[in-house]
Amino acid sequence: MTRPEPRQILGCILAGGLSRRMGGGNKALKEIGGKPMLDHVISRLESQVSSLILNANGDPHHFDLYGFPIVADTIEGFTGPLAGILAAMRHAKANHPAITHIASAASDTPFFPLDLVEQLSDAARDETTIVLAGSGGNKHPVFGLWPVALADDLDSWLRTTDTYKVLVWIERHRLAVVDFPLIEHGSQTLDPFFNANTPEDIAAAEHYFAERLT
Repeated sequence: MTRPEPRQILGCILAGGLSRRMGGGNKALKEIGGKPMLDHVISRLESQVSSLILNANGDPHHFDLYGFPIVADTIEGFTGPLAGILAAMRHAKANHPAITHIASAASDTPFFPLDLVEQLSDAARDETTIVLAGSGGNKHPVFGLWPVALADDLDSWLRTTDTYKVLVWIERHRLAVVDFPLIEHGSQTLDPFFNANTPEDIAAAEHYFAERLT
């Protein structure tokens, strides 16, 4: 298999959750470093893929200023990030026939690597291998490279399973994991996949920006 090129990869920013730990609302629009977290995520992912979509549920007009497609889950009930990935696969098949893979990133993770997609693409072994990012001994299931060819399998699984855990579905398929180094800055260590789930996390992210860990 030839590694997927950026022109074959659709970027999907996952913002379909309920943001309960943030007190509700649109977590992606919470500000860090003077602008919404979503802006940071877009700036990091946009240059790595052919185009971007946002997976979000609820009122899509909250994101009108961004000017790219807002794609809601095709599976009802807020079933987690796999529903967003499936929605991106379906969107790609319907609108971008040249797309072979979805590159996903979380909307609340403003420090992820600028070579994320390149590294994940290098690890794709064949047209059905799922590639996840890892760091510090942990897998990050919302940061991955997902073959569009698996859309029907994922759809069927989501409609029949009693669990929506990402890794449970992934175990049905070939998996590769790319480990990314932690960011060392003085006496501090930053996981590049740090995500801001709570107001305390927002404060920590502000501190990282103040220390120029971007």
